[in-house]
Parts: sequence; structure tokens; C-alpha cells
Amino acid sequence: MGPGPRRSLGVRKSGVMRRITTDEGPVTVRAATPADVDALVVLRVALLREHPASPIYGRLRRDVEERARALFAQQLEADDEACLIAERGGAPIGCLRVSDTRGSPLLLPARYGYLASAYVVPEARRQGVLRMLVAHALAWCRARGLVEVRLHADATSDDAARAWEALGFTVAEHLRHRVLTE
Repeated sequence: MGPGPRRSLGVRKSGVMRRITTDEGPVTVRAATPADVDALVVLRVALLREHPASPIYGRLRRDVEERARALFAQQLEADDEACLIAERGGAPIGCLRVSDTRGSPLLLPARYGYLASAYVVPEARRQGVLRMLVAHALAWCRARGLVEVRLHADATSDDAARAWEALGFTVAEHLRHRVLTE
């Protein structure tokens, strides 16, 4: 764990942080482009690899990087989602995917923002990077007229639970799974 952020937080009128300055230097967030697909593969596969005991995330395919590259390239072209990259000194240190998702036709809201693949490299954690990524994602959602944001998090990670709670997210349901055997 590195030192916390200095008090140099660049905040726009929209409330979105433009950058934070840590002891290691300034961090910025921007929308990912197709040129970032390799960086996204590294970051998002690292996220999955941090949860080897997870019944969902711990079952990586052998060709995960190849599949990830194709999937992420497709996601970067989608009109209803965005991938954000946090950088320090031009090096990617975090990412977050946000999408405009249809809700159930029986429930409100009809659409909501969905956050996925939130990851910050271990040496950049607890410095405001995730908070900055989330601020940008929430601004993206507001610009699309969305009024609610949801996410799934690994239920076995106390660190993840504390981080999401600190960012204002509460538990709304529990995802359960069952492996079918004969």
C-alpha cells in the first residue's frame, strides 16, 4: 500500500475529478480507445487472477487473454458502454467498465448504469484511483439520463466490500450459484 493522495484533487464543476496527485505523481482518467486493448487485457485479467478461490471468477479458461482481447475490442466499439483507464505517468494503473443496461420491463428504472471490471494495481490502491474512476463512470451515467448504478462484487473480498461501501454502494441482493452435477 502506498501513501494516500495529497490534497491536490482537481475537481470539475460537474464533480468529476480530473486528476489526483499522489506521492508517485498525478493520476488522470480517460476513456479507453481501441489502442488500449492490450492494457485492458493485462488489468482486467489481473483482476480475475486476484480471486482464484472465487466460485465465479476463479475458473479462468486457458486462453483467457486471447478471449479477453476479442471481447474487450468489441466492448470498446459499443455505443452503450465505456471503459475508463486511470494512468500515472502514461502507464495504466486502473480501469473500470460502465454500461447503460436495460432493467426488467416490470421494474423501475427502465435503464441503469452497470459498473464492471473495476481494478487498480495493488501499488496504487488507497490513493483515490478507484474513487476517481467511479466519479467518471457516474458522470457518464448522469449524462445518459441514468438515475441508478449497480455492480457485482466478489462476496469473499472484505476489501472490496469496504471500498464499495465507502463509495456509497449498498448491498441490494445476493447472487447465488449452484453447479449442476448428475
